[in-house]
Amino acid sequence: MADERVTIPALLEMKRSGKKIAMITAYDYPTARIADSAGADVVLVGDSAGNVVMGYESTIPVTMAEMLHHTKAVKRGVKRALLVADMPFMSFQVSTEETIRNAGIFIKEGGAAAVKIEGAGPARCAAVRALCEAGISVMGHIGLTPQSIHQLGELKVQGSAADDAVRLVEAAEALASAGVFCIVVEVVPREVAAVVTSRVKVPVIGIGAGPDCDGQVLVFHDLCGLNGPGAAKPKHVKEYVDGYDVLETAVRSYIDEVRSTAFPTDANSFHLKADDRRAFLEQRGPKPRA
Repeated sequence: MADERVTIPALLEMKRSGKKIAMITAYDYPTARIADSAGADVVLVGDSAGNVVMGYESTIPVTMAEMLHHTKAVKRGVKRALLVADMPFMSFQVSTEETIRNAGIFIKEGGAAAVKIEGAGPARCAAVRALCEAGISVMGHIGLTPQSIHQLGELKVQGSAADDAVRLVEAAEALASAGVFCIVVEVVPREVAAVVTSRVKVPVIGIGAGPDCDGQVLVFHDLCGLNGPGAAKPKHVKEYVDGYDVLETAVRSYIDEVRSTAFPTDANSFHLKADDRRAFLEQRGPKPRA
C-alpha cells in the first residue's frame, strides 16, 4: 500500500479516516526524489521557487516558463506522491480561456496531476469551476497568499480579527463548493484553521495554521535548513537538520583537499591497460628536457 501512487480519492479517504497528510514543496529532481522516497503524500512545485531557488524578492516575477521548467524536473523525481503545480501570478487572472490553457500546460507538458491557485473571491471560484469542468483538478489556497503581497503590504498572520476569521471560513466553504479537492491554509490562527478543517469535506493542509488541519506542508529547503545564515526563520517553520552547515562543511573539505592535493587520489583515477599504456608512452611519452 505504501508503494501505491497517491491519488486525489486517496487524499479524501485520508481526511475521512483521520490519517494526516504530509505535503512537501520541492523545486527540482533531487529534492523531489528525497521527498518522494521518504513517503510524502503530495509534492507541490510552489511558485515560492521564485524566493527560494531563483533569488527573487517575491513570487510576483515568476513566469509560466519557469514554473513549467521546475514542474518537469520535479515530475522526473516523483514516483508515488501526488504532484501539484502552482499557477504563478497572472497565469489565471486574465480570462477563463487563458486559465484553462495555462493549467492544461502543467498537466500535459509538466506531468502534474493538479494545479494550485491562490484566493477565493468570486473570480477565483469561477476559475475553479471552469477548470474542474475542463477535467483539471484544483487545490485552493487561502489565508496568507504571497501573490497578494502588494495588497497585503507585508507577509503576516491572516484572520486575526473575528470578522476576518469568519471570512476565511466562508472562503474555504466557497472553494469547496466550487470543486477544489484540497485547500492550503497559510499562516492563520490555529482556532480558525481548526474550524475551517471541520467545516469542509475536502482535506485542509496547513502551513503556519496549527496541528488541527488534515495535513501539513513545508518547503523542502526550510525543513532541511538549507537557507543559510541570515535567512528569515518564520515561527511556523521547523528545521529538522542544519543542512546548510552540513553542505558547507562538505564543500570546505573538498576545497581544502584540492588545495592540499589530498583529492583526488589514485583511487579516484582511471588507468590505461598495461599494453595500451606502454604503447601510448612510446608514442607520446614525456620527452627529456633539453
